Amino acid sequence: MSAPRRCLAVVLAAGEGTRMRSAMPKVLHPLAGRSMLAQVLATVVELGVDAMTVVVGPGRDDVAAAARAAHPAARVVVQAERRGTAHAVLAARDAIAEGFDDLLVVYADVPLVSADTLRGLLAPLAGRAAVVALGFEAADPTGYGRLLTDPQGGLLAIREHKDASPAERAVRLCNSGLMALDGRRALALLDRITPNNAQHEFYLTDAVEVARADGLPCAAPVTIEAEVMGVNDRVQLAAAEAVVQRRLREAAMRAGTTLQAPDTVFFSHDTRLGRDVTVEPHVVFGPGVTVADGVVLHAFSHLEGASVGTRAQVGPYARLRPGARLAAAAKVGNFVEVKNADIGAGAKVSHLSYIGDASIGPEANIGAGTITCNYDGFGKARTTVGAHAFIGSNSALVAPVTIGDGAFVGSGSVITQDVPADALALGRGRQANKPDWATRFRAARRTPK
Repeated sequence: MSAPRRCLAVVLAAGEGTRMRSAMPKVLHPLAGRSMLAQVLATVVELGVDAMTVVVGPGRDDVAAAARAAHPAARVVVQAERRGTAHAVLAARDAIAEGFDDLLVVYADVPLVSADTLRGLLAPLAGRAAVVALGFEAADPTGYGRLLTDPQGGLLAIREHKDASPAERAVRLCNSGLMALDGRRALALLDRITPNNAQHEFYLTDAVEVARADGLPCAAPVTIEAEVMGVNDRVQLAAAEAVVQRRLREAAMRAGTTLQAPDTVFFSHDTRLGRDVTVEPHVVFGPGVTVADGVVLHAFSHLEGASVGTRAQVGPYARLRPGARLAAAAKVGNFVEVKNADIGAGAKVSHLSYIGDASIGPEANIGAGTITCNYDGFGKARTTVGAHAFIGSNSALVAPVTIGDGAFVGSGSVITQDVPADALALGRGRQANKPDWATRFRAARRTPK
């Protein structure tokens, strides 16, 4: 049995992305809650490469930091001058020189390619190909480079659209830009690429011509157009987001989640849903959400950084912010916001409440309009509500404060001190009734001045 092939991935992330019209580098714009760069790095990790180098532009410490955050083992190098794609790959010269069987070149602004497709791109290298370019059949090939092949499917050349003859422009097999090279020959091939073009740049596509001149075989596996969609502006970013969301929705439904109106639900890349979860229309998942079995997420709810326990209910119109943790059968109802708080098993926060920096005990009931006053202008403090406690409507719990197990808080109370277990707390002014006051008031108002 032959030894496993060792692969180096070079991720090109040095483009400015001026068409995005943004102060943020193009590759840091998000898809499903993470940057395009992080999306590509995750795919490369899934592929199982042995090493990874990310090429960034000069002064792009933000891109370098994002690359290291997404994959701490990634090596980051700088392309000091922008002189073409081959020049960018050669910024990783030291890594390439370490000696790998395969060199994979991918782009941080081509975020939809799958690990399986990248495996298909690498496969011809094991069959002695020197250069492999990933192709796709374009619905409209205008503007794309064409992959010119022989009758056996071998890659002969990559011809840019502006340089193609009428017959070559009729070819629908287009160049995605993604490429794999024989790692043992990669530096020799790349170093022979010259900037003999109008832009005076070093084009990675010229590696095919260099390899063919040496009599080395080249290949062109084919994938679907959607996988190699590049993102250069906000319109294309939205199109890529639509593809990612379609994939995530389909995966959720196939795994046992009911989406009542799939096209209205938006997932993050890391959303985790259990079996028999029901998601009503217009639910949005930010990053870091875990939902257990049997949960119902009612319409127009927004969840981020939250965990929802078995058979819990959320919404409609609820917001779970980071640190919200709902235990089994808990209920967070309409127009309720929960932040950095534990809602115990069977507890209910049914409507019109804010619960922040709090622990709500099992089977407790939080009445409508209740708020935890957790911020004093300088820092946050915590509220604890015990098991089976009952908080009357329109109450304000001023943290730090503890409501004991089984205690009652009367409606409209402002609670500033701890309440013992099984006690009743009232924190409001005494009611005073004035007989016939309304009659006298109306009579006075009606009397002409």
